[in-house]
Amino acid sequence: MDPARARKLADRIQRIVAEMLERRIKDPRLGFVTVTDARLTNDLRDATVYYTVYGTDGERADTAAALESAKGVIRSEVGRQTGLRHTPSLAFVPDALPDTARHVDELLAQARARDEQVAKAAEGARPAGEPNPYRDSAPNQVVESDGDVEGDAGYSGR
Repeated sequence: MDPARARKLADRIQRIVAEMLERRIKDPRLGFVTVTDARLTNDLRDATVYYTVYGTDGERADTAAALESAKGVIRSEVGRQTGLRHTPSLAFVPDALPDTARHVDELLAQARARDEQVAKAAEGARPAGEPNPYRDSAPNQVVESDGDVEGDAGYSGR
């Protein structure tokens, strides 16, 4: 099957599921859910819907149970709106992206704090040796007759 077609159908499934959760599913256990992504296998048999829930761990667990109980209704609506011969089975998976992003932000904040500590420690510091240890005391000697630099016979200067 064409991967582009699978991607388009996955986007359509994502919109259908989001609309269903917003308008038709009235389960009180359903928290503040955001459908972040949907992936469809190339054979169009299985769809994985990724979601996030704003709230506590208990609210996340309640939302997972509500999604599991509404899976049949959502799947039948997906089949009706997409017109596929075989409606894909749905699997709801909590998206780990927000937790990962939060962890990366924490690591970046720690790196910034350490950089500030290093910058404070470096204020007013002087090099241990010469200020420019790579400065040459004598300029390179160039032989003009054949275009070669002394000590490097294969260098043509171009």
